[in-house]
Amino acid sequence: MKIMAVDLGEARTGLAVCDRTEFLASPIGVIHEKNFHMLVQKVAVAAKEYGVQMVIIGLPKNMDGSCGSRAEKCQEFANKLGEVIPLPIKMWDERQTTMLAEKYLNENDIRGQKRKDMIDEVAATIILESYLDYRKNHPEEKESI
Repeated sequence: MKIMAVDLGEARTGLAVCDRTEFLASPIGVIHEKNFHMLVQKVAVAAKEYGVQMVIIGLPKNMDGSCGSRAEKCQEFANKLGEVIPLPIKMWDERQTTMLAEKYLNENDIRGQKRKDMIDEVAATIILESYLDYRKNHPEEKESI
């Protein structure tokens, strides 16, 4: 199944998609949009353009597992996106993905504006890889969709 991950941000939203075999997750870009409703529309267009069958949205939980205002905004985004596209939409815990993305960019010596542009799509890729690992180890997940 082709799946797209979304790392929702205030100004930049990262996207990643996997192949149909769910083996390889790849970044596909960043949407630069601050308007919430326009962002919903642009993500919907990307989902259609890439022919995905499911969307995973990063849920930024606090370290203690609770949900704050940012997580609520992501849930609202998921609800609005669900009104626009007829696909399963799932929230996925994204704790520490930005830290992992920063570590990856540091290891690859990516700096400056290029770094700013890449961090969100790398975070989306990490979210998607995490979800794909989960699906691999929980085959019943594939059956329930």
